[in-house]
Amino acid sequence: MRVPLEEPNPNCEEFKELLLGERKSVSSRIPFIELFMDGEIMQEVATKYLGLDWIPTADIDEARSKEKKRKEVLRRLEFSIECWYRLGYDYMWLRPMADARVVFPTRHRTAADTAELSKGERSWTEEGTAMITSWEDFENYDWPNTEELDYWMFEEAPHLFPEGMGYLVCPSSGFLEIPLNRILGYENLARLMYKKPDLVEAVFKKVGETLYAWYQGLLERELDGLLGFFQGDDMGFKKQTLVSPDFLRKHVLPWHKRLAELAHDNDLVYVLHSCGNLEEIMEDLIEDVGIDAKHSFEDAIIPVTEFSDKYGDRITPLGGVDMDKLARMEEGRLRRYVSGILDHCVGNGPYALGSGNSVANYVPVENYLIMLDEGLKWSEENL
Repeated sequence: MRVPLEEPNPNCEEFKELLLGERKSVSSRIPFIELFMDGEIMQEVATKYLGLDWIPTADIDEARSKEKKRKEVLRRLEFSIECWYRLGYDYMWLRPMADARVVFPTRHRTAADTAELSKGERSWTEEGTAMITSWEDFENYDWPNTEELDYWMFEEAPHLFPEGMGYLVCPSSGFLEIPLNRILGYENLARLMYKKPDLVEAVFKKVGETLYAWYQGLLERELDGLLGFFQGDDMGFKKQTLVSPDFLRKHVLPWHKRLAELAHDNDLVYVLHSCGNLEEIMEDLIEDVGIDAKHSFEDAIIPVTEFSDKYGDRITPLGGVDMDKLARMEEGRLRRYVSGILDHCVGNGPYALGSGNSVANYVPVENYLIMLDEGLKWSEENL
């Protein structure tokens, strides 16, 4: 097993060029990509394979003073960076903790988490009626105030990264996910589209303005090591988009376009993570929105190899090791599967290796490490 790496030697500039499609491949090894790994996975990797002492998020939550909380945030951040670094990533996906977090109040349902590395409970979005059904609800909703955000964590973060390593940022869920999942609810949105379209438009506009303002505030800091935005926004399911393509073109895609322009104006990349079947809007995402790379693939929808054939000369496909296969395949089959993806995608153009979605706590840690190890093995034999 080649992971963890003894000498990771990250190269975030080369990684950034790959995301932008400015180079077909990297010089030494295929880069790794993930949206995130669940805390349970990181704990297992850190304690079992990296020899690190686990730092629970409870230490942050239980810190009473502002000074103590910030100290714990930075301690956890440094720990997370060390994990990503030792596993061979050129970057870390960085979401705000504490003062810079963008929180949209919501309702959700919970059930027992049955994964081997259990969280205890797993939560689901309330699909019926969430927080806003009327203009009165809209006025009374506790909207995030971006003027009160403190970006201190991002100002401190560059000092914690090893040489050659950078970071991609995302403050929250996306321009569709937040209205659909956290504020309106799927069933309620379907009704309001016809009964109160002006209210729907106001909710989407408010969410868009809030997220965009967060990114603007971040860029005002002129931070070292920032590679770009890795914005998540699930817009589809197995067969099609969650709402009509025309609805997305009116209320959602323009905000992604503004973020992509903001990124490019500041010499940054714009990476979209979006689950589901996006075929009906893929040309919009490439030609109009201007995404640099696409993340999240499922073999039952479109395998990353097929996506690479179709779009790999225009944007960079990322990850794509199907979650079901990553969770259930035995080692030999998994290695052949991962190697086949690399043979296919790298042959087409820029590509980075990773899971089809994220390293969820139901993925066996050994399988996750096998995926990375196969990437290193393939690189030794082909680069």
